[in-house]
Amino acid sequence: MSYIETIVPEAAEGEVLAMYQRQQAHFGYLPNYARVFSHRPDVMASWASLLATIRRHVAPRRFELVTLATARALGNTYCALAHARALGELLGMDDTRDVVAGEGGTLSEVERSIMAFARKVACEAPAVTAGDVDGLRGLGLGDDEIFDIVAVAAGRAFFTRILDGLGVEADAAYRALPAELTGPLTVGRPIAGTPAAGTPAAGTPAAGNS
Repeated sequence: MSYIETIVPEAAEGEVLAMYQRQQAHFGYLPNYARVFSHRPDVMASWASLLATIRRHVAPRRFELVTLATARALGNTYCALAHARALGELLGMDDTRDVVAGEGGTLSEVERSIMAFARKVACEAPAVTAGDVDGLRGLGLGDDEIFDIVAVAAGRAFFTRILDGLGVEADAAYRALPAELTGPLTVGRPIAGTPAAGTPAAGTPAAGNS
């Protein structure tokens, strides 16, 4: 589940118990990522506040597209699956499969450019040029919107590095997503409880992530 020992729910108290209860109420189970924050619940609270502030300025569809592109580029299975599922709730699962596969006309030219820019910010930020920004301006984006895209990508980099740096695996519930998503989006660590080759996966309810 992770490389560090975490506080088990039965022993949680104070801020940790409150955090666990919020996560349990939201997802219907305690997600793996929440457990590693048990040593620093104030960091989780700060991350949640930052994320909410960033999201407030970005339309849900754009937020999910940028986050999916960023998580995938950073090699984080957990967030890639979580935000593909969230995108599926917005677009429908068929269109989301097309987005993941890079096929079809689901995305506009602006959206494709935004996702490419987010990938560059996530993995090659020092290589971003004024020309990259001018290209987005040429597609009609304002400087405030460009800032928001960078903020979404940078914030996701922070979160994924905590998860991957501590060995956190995506919740086993994500194995219930279609293989067209779990295959290409298992870009880093495996999904928790992934069976050995040739062993059928047990179906579990799908759930999301921050």
